[in-house]
Amino acid sequence: MRKNFVLDTNVLLHDPQSLLSFEDNNVIIPIYVIEEIDTFKRDMSELGRNARMVARYLDEYRLEGSLAEGVALPKGGILRVAFAHGRPPPSLADKDLMDNRILQVALELMEADPEMPTAFVTKDTNLRIRADVLGLKAQDYDSQRVEISELYTGFVELFVAKDLVDQLYKPSGEVEIEGVTLHPNQCILLKDETNPSHTAMGRFNAAKGRVVPLTRGVKDGVWGVRPRNMEQAFTLDMLLNDEVKLITIVGKAGTGKTLMAIAAGLQKITEEAVYQKLLVSRPIFPLGRDLGYLPGSVEEKLNPWMQPIFDNVEFLMNLSRADKKAGRGYHELLDLGLMQIEPLTYIRGRSIPNQFIIVDEAQNLTPHEVKTIITRVGDGTKIILTGDPFQIDNPYVDAESNGLVHVVNRFRNERIAAHITMSKGERSALAELAANLL
Repeated sequence: MRKNFVLDTNVLLHDPQSLLSFEDNNVIIPIYVIEEIDTFKRDMSELGRNARMVARYLDEYRLEGSLAEGVALPKGGILRVAFAHGRPPPSLADKDLMDNRILQVALELMEADPEMPTAFVTKDTNLRIRADVLGLKAQDYDSQRVEISELYTGFVELFVAKDLVDQLYKPSGEVEIEGVTLHPNQCILLKDETNPSHTAMGRFNAAKGRVVPLTRGVKDGVWGVRPRNMEQAFTLDMLLNDEVKLITIVGKAGTGKTLMAIAAGLQKITEEAVYQKLLVSRPIFPLGRDLGYLPGSVEEKLNPWMQPIFDNVEFLMNLSRADKKAGRGYHELLDLGLMQIEPLTYIRGRSIPNQFIIVDEAQNLTPHEVKTIITRVGDGTKIILTGDPFQIDNPYVDAESNGLVHVVNRFRNERIAAHITMSKGERSALAELAANLL
């Protein structure tokens, strides 16, 4: 049965292609949504690009017919732009509140044809509550949603015979595990079924169909950083494996996500010369409006937002107080062309070959933005996405619909991808206690 789906502004800004996500149903966009989107079109942020993309889509459909009467969508649905015609109910009497106008359009559609199911689609939790109180069926736009409690962790513990645990410690030790379904590059902790304290760490090699030992360099560490726990050992193993081209690392603050990624990147650039450059980037989410008010060049404007990256690099360089007074620091790597720091805005449209890319704070990206970034990867490039789904600044995504968890879910069966969830904090005893108690 055909249904009406009334889209809120945040749905279109979250995913401009959401117009095409409702199969053969009616997609209705209130004219007030277009007015709100118009306020974003001059922004140089991702929201601005999405707003302009929505406007282009609507203009293309406008050329095919009247948007007021309805234009056919590729999957058989109908796209319409609608007004609120009648007098709003008392609960929506504030005409200056755009959300009320949008809700009124949905209410009038529902009342005009009670036999036609009407759903109001919004990512605004409070607006869904208001719609429900008014008798509207409200739902989140969740085409990319992954239940965070069911998110793939990237590792598993298995109880096996003692000889299998011992086998993994041998120089060419490889273990075949029967009766267990494993994902490519899934990390595994083998435990002796008779003595659980006797363990061995490995990784599932899908090409061989066996569990293989971790990379030798994991134990010694890289750039002075050695794994402090099992999760960090698994993470470093994936980072040092050149066959794995896409790595996602999810973890709370202080687990070492960014530090481990940068250390492995510097190792691959400076010591092993596998890649030409280390490219580190972050989504400059709250910087869009504030950037122009900061003094200096673009690089100087970005320094406050990129400072966490610089702090990690200088920690790895093990600079003394005298070194810092002498002006030594991350600038040396930048000047040598070994490292580049850029906001994600500058990556769009590029093709990036033979580089080690780290995208920090990837939980603030939408699935559409992540797709844009990963498709920039050229031949010989490795890309790492790190983030904490519970520390999101982007109001248009949440812990279950952001781009980072979307990539984890979609790539877990691919041989060139790997994932690890880190839970044990190693920044300091106080930081770990605060993360758990506050």
